[in-house]
Amino acid sequence: MLSTVYCNPQRGPEVNHNLMKLEPALYLVATPLGSARDITLRALDILASADVLAAEDTRTARKLLGIHGVPLAGRRIIAYHDHSYAKDRQKLLYHIAEGRSVAYVSEAGTPLIADPGYQLVADARRDGLSVWSAPGPAACVAALTVAGLPTDQFHFAGFLAPHKVARQKQLAELMALRATVVLYESPKRLNALLSDIETTGGPARTVAVCRELTKKFEDVQSGPVESLRAFYAKTPARGEIVVLIGAGEEAKIDKDDLEAALVHAMLSLRVKDAADAVAGAYVLPRRDIYQLALKLQAAQTKK
Repeated sequence: MLSTVYCNPQRGPEVNHNLMKLEPALYLVATPLGSARDITLRALDILASADVLAAEDTRTARKLLGIHGVPLAGRRIIAYHDHSYAKDRQKLLYHIAEGRSVAYVSEAGTPLIADPGYQLVADARRDGLSVWSAPGPAACVAALTVAGLPTDQFHFAGFLAPHKVARQKQLAELMALRATVVLYESPKRLNALLSDIETTGGPARTVAVCRELTKKFEDVQSGPVESLRAFYAKTPARGEIVVLIGAGEEAKIDKDDLEAALVHAMLSLRVKDAADAVAGAYVLPRRDIYQLALKLQAAQTKK
């Protein structure tokens, strides 16, 4: 039988450590985004029982275990992150092949969701080893629940390209989807992202910015992207950020609006890139929009 964890507000969690041995497998354990109490009882059971512990950030993992009274009991925490090598994965998988259980945690949230772990799981599956999930917090799902945008269809795209042109091309494709788009972004690039959303999707496109979810300074701002861009220009954002983009209205294309969007996009992009962005936003053939962009450029040159 697995343990039962009792949380006492004054004394903290009390864990029954008389646990049965876990079967040999890779256990992907979701951890809190901010509030330590968001961890699941099963996650604590696995962390207390696993023969081997691995983590994206060993210091964060050690702190989490300490908060919840889970002893290392002679175990060390092995670092596994984006910069780990194939040999590091093989060491972890070797433990499973030898009959041990391995619990892996990312710094916060669910492993593999814009966090390390994909190649570890892929290699484990290739080697015929068992992989189990202990589900729990994920920032993208938490943001969807509080943002007030439709959740019947959504597309998670993680972090977009850091450079403007590549990012706008990605946005043009994403905003053609009939679904809420979910992105992660750093505070330093938030203003640039909002500007690119306005360029490719128009100033009225609905956006929500969710910051510091489950933490002390949790904040959600939503509305037309032009309003959010103005807000964050005056109030620089801090902390972990999830950006959600609402699906655009069904295409009711006005020629004047289309040309205005092209002219606006060409102020900051090359003609071809501007055409790609606008074509994606309006879900129109790129060749046709590129030809229109060339005509507009020629007309502006003659003035």
